[in-house]
Parts: sequence; C-alpha cells; structure tokens
Amino acid sequence: MSEFTHWNTDGRPKMVDISDKDNSKRTAVAQSIITLSDEVYQAIEQGGIKKGDPTQVAQIAGIIGAKKTSDIIPMCHPIMLQGTDFTFAYHKMDEGYELHIQATVKCSGKTGVEMEALTAVSIAALTFYDMCKAVDKGMVIKETCLIEKTGGKSGTFTRK
Repeated sequence: MSEFTHWNTDGRPKMVDISDKDNSKRTAVAQSIITLSDEVYQAIEQGGIKKGDPTQVAQIAGIIGAKKTSDIIPMCHPIMLQGTDFTFAYHKMDEGYELHIQATVKCSGKTGVEMEALTAVSIAALTFYDMCKAVDKGMVIKETCLIEKTGGKSGTFTRK
C-alpha cells in the first residue's frame, strides 16, 4: 500500500474518498499581488483601459475560476460553492503600485475551499494582467498565498 494519500495500492493516482467525512461550514481567503506602473494605474483611474474596467472583469473571471477548480486541478473534488467575493486594493509603492486581490470562498461540505480561493485569485490576477497588458507588459504577478481557512478537521489556519 502507498504511503501517499492520493495514490492507490497499485501506485497510481486517485481522488481521495471523502464520503465518510462530515459536512462543515468552510471558508478560505487567498491573496495575489500584482505590481504595476504609474502608467497602468493612471490609465485605470482615467478609464483608459480599452478592454474595460480590469477589476470588474477580473472579479468575474475569478468567480468562474473558483467554480472550475476541480476541472483544472486533478485531485480536487467538485464543490458546491455557496459564496465567492473579492476585494481589490491599490497600494502606492516607491515606484508604481501594488494591487492586492483577495478572494473569499465559502461552502458547506466535506472538503475545504482553499484551492478554489487560490485559483480564484490566480485567475483574477491573470485576467487583470490581460486587461492591462496593452499599456504595460512589465506587470508582475507575485505572492499568491492562502491568508486564512476555517472549518474541517484541521480547523483554522491564519497566515502570520
């Protein structure tokens, strides 16, 4: 028998059986940070992004990403999400800006929503980049991480 949880007795990948687990209320908050130039920030503030408002489109894409996580992450279970929301906050830096994108994902189920929250902010960040790349291709997507999770057997995690 394999010592790995996601491998069967033949040493092949499997999706873990969660049928005996209890349902619990679960939440996850993830964040991704994008660095952007003053030029990109000014274009956004002045409505000069030709594709439209990048945060609105990024939020919709992020919601779709959260819903599609099990389609693109092989060992993730399909989850009936019950809420996905975003915040976008610009922070002025010495040079340019950082955009902090946070997603909060919620469900009541047998497995957590950490991967859905991480996928949501990743897709939102990629979409933001796509929306703004005509102004500046030098943006950097960085520091994508889990901020907090609640529920389930492992309990609460909060990033320090």
